Amino acid sequence: MALPYELLIGLRYTRAKKRNHFISFISLISMLGIGLGVAALIVVLSVMNGFQKELRTRILGVASHIQITGINGELPDWALVAEQAAKHPEVRASAPFVQSQGMFSVDGTVKGTIVRGIIPDQEDRVADFRKTIQSGSLDDLRPGEFGVVLGSDLARSLRVFTGDKLTLIAPQGTVTPAGVMPRLKSFKVVGIFEVGMFEYDSGLALIHLEDAQKLYQMEDRVTGVRLKVDDHFQAPRIARDLVRYINADAYLSDWTKSHANFFRAVAIEKNMMFIILSLIVAVAAFNLVSTLVMAVTDKQADIAILRTLGARPLSIMAVFVVQGALVGFIGLGLGIVGGVLLALNIDVVVPFIEQMLGVHFLSKEVYYISDLPSELQWGDVWGVTLIAFVLALLATLYPSWRASRVNPAEALRYE
Repeated sequence: MALPYELLIGLRYTRAKKRNHFISFISLISMLGIGLGVAALIVVLSVMNGFQKELRTRILGVASHIQITGINGELPDWALVAEQAAKHPEVRASAPFVQSQGMFSVDGTVKGTIVRGIIPDQEDRVADFRKTIQSGSLDDLRPGEFGVVLGSDLARSLRVFTGDKLTLIAPQGTVTPAGVMPRLKSFKVVGIFEVGMFEYDSGLALIHLEDAQKLYQMEDRVTGVRLKVDDHFQAPRIARDLVRYINADAYLSDWTKSHANFFRAVAIEKNMMFIILSLIVAVAAFNLVSTLVMAVTDKQADIAILRTLGARPLSIMAVFVVQGALVGFIGLGLGIVGGVLLALNIDVVVPFIEQMLGVHFLSKEVYYISDLPSELQWGDVWGVTLIAFVLALLATLYPSWRASRVNPAEALRYE
């Protein structure tokens, strides 16, 4: 089966003649520009996806998927609430907690913090705190021993280490003839954790649930119950469903509401980077306009001869659309291959560049995430591919239309 002559001529025009290497050079530059823009867009989107995944992993390491709390800050019959929540087919585990504010004091240094009372064995079922322990052990939180596990930044600011003593000042005071006196209790540091997020590392302390109930005079009540579900992306829907299961005056919130600002910021940044880099791809694609305009000028005699042989204007237009589309397609292919390979191996490439230059791009002292994470999503790749190819095709329309308007008599007059 013979190929259409428009396709054959368009493919032939992609290779410039020896007398006009300049047009071939411009085509190469346009091709490389599209490839570089597409590769950059794929890599940046993959890195932003990696940041989202890393943030989500770190947050869910200390935060539950769904949290049920009492309206007045106390949940009397938490065991019944946990049992009712467990009836939902997508709820995997639950754990009670007590949460309040407090201040730690040691050698004249005072720091405010959030104090969370947990049962270590049950907490393991809803969060991954154990993986973040840098020294000591979460199992050393035993009832009645008043041990505490501190965030790394909080421990550093208080200048304490595992085994040191410090005083916890609770806002719930004791009424005396002299007035209301704050409740003080000595605690022993039994562990230090590091999540990698300043919010937790500098402002969270863990103690045993029973110790927290005694300190904050809550008897057998708790602040709420933390839940883990099968798919954390479905947590908002499951939280809405749980309203039908739980027969108690309580608030239900999921992790997306508790940390919405983090993910909104990353999502906005990802969208803005997509728009900016899409403009770069558009600029590279529209370099094809100048390439094809020069090609049309160079091929005016050929166009005139084709017209006198009976070629229609649409056929002439198709010749240059094929030429431009081929340049765009090759550049697009190079960009996709390069971008995918770099996105999949960025954990090797970036450390190699850092070692060569002797620098560290993301310092641990400044950034929560000190490495460049990457998660390639093929949906992003296909989206970038489609946009770049459409832009390349659009860039061919004006020069191709101009070629179809060439007057054969004018073009051949001076030949």
